[in-house]
Amino acid sequence: MDTPDLTPELLLNAYANGVFPMAESAEDDEVFWVDPDRRGIFPLDQFHLSNSLARVIRRERFTVTFNHAFADVVRQCANREETWINATIFDLYSQVHALGFAQSVEVWDSSRLVGGLYGITLGAAFFGESMFSHKTDASKVALAYLIAHLKRTGFTLLDTQFITPHLASLGAIEIDRAEYHTRLDAALERDADFREIAAPPSAQEVLQLRTQAS
Repeated sequence: MDTPDLTPELLLNAYANGVFPMAESAEDDEVFWVDPDRRGIFPLDQFHLSNSLARVIRRERFTVTFNHAFADVVRQCANREETWINATIFDLYSQVHALGFAQSVEVWDSSRLVGGLYGITLGAAFFGESMFSHKTDASKVALAYLIAHLKRTGFTLLDTQFITPHLASLGAIEIDRAEYHTRLDAALERDADFREIAAPPSAQEVLQLRTQAS
């Protein structure tokens, strides 16, 4: 369905109803709505933090920031052979970010952006949109820091839209639409603020995900 009058308000209302937009490609001007029969989510207490990833985090090989380079993260997420992020979606999410409802996690190697992710926040729900990685483990680090931050700021739902073998290996699961809407409704009734704590969690806080998942 073509949606020429997309606004931040329409987008946020769509997320609150379990629907999200996509484009066929970066060159396609049209945007359509998606409401999957099966939905990927990350139970926040079940993230699989492997020994190798724990070592990367413990050694603080990367620097992690929040909302320092939102536009750059979205551009890097779209910089692949096949993408659902077109100019309309890029502009729209930039507007939502300016309103405080879209967040980014950046992973840096010195001054170079090497990984990250972004998503929408409503109530106590974080709707993950996309992630990228230019160095081994960079996107996993972004995800680990995201989950640790969501837990400490009161979020209860991390939506991944679809599930992939990579996400499943890290603890994501797939649920049906009815269960997703039950969890979504419960999350929207709660208050959580991603920007309540500007600084990312420490490496030690992130490493606690291992004990919490056991």
